[in-house]
Amino acid sequence: MQFIALLEETERVCWFQQDGATAHTASSTLAMLAEFLGDRVIFKGLWPPRSPDLTSPDFFLWGYLKQKVYANNPRTVAELQTNIERCIATIPQAMLRRVSRNVIKRVNLCHREGGSHFKHLL
Repeated sequence: MQFIALLEETERVCWFQQDGATAHTASSTLAMLAEFLGDRVIFKGLWPPRSPDLTSPDFFLWGYLKQKVYANNPRTVAELQTNIERCIATIPQAMLRRVSRNVIKRVNLCHREGGSHFKHLL
């Protein structure tokens, strides 16, 4: 909800790309999305299977975190959570800027290819 509050404060417009994950399709989640985002939600039906992914967590964050988070072989859930929080907090700003530029590049390629696959062009 902090993200929603930030959006309201800064009057930014965003879209939510829903990938069909169970947590994203719960009725309470769909109601919240409709309340805060209106028609700015890309639902599974509008998002073809195996379509190009434009979200930075999918093409960057999860792989980056997995490598860093498990580097010291956490043995408890608490250690794992601490590692995740530490790794996210220490992602260098320069890296985040590169990821942002990469998102823009991917969006442009996706548009140029008419929504078709573009990974081979990266």
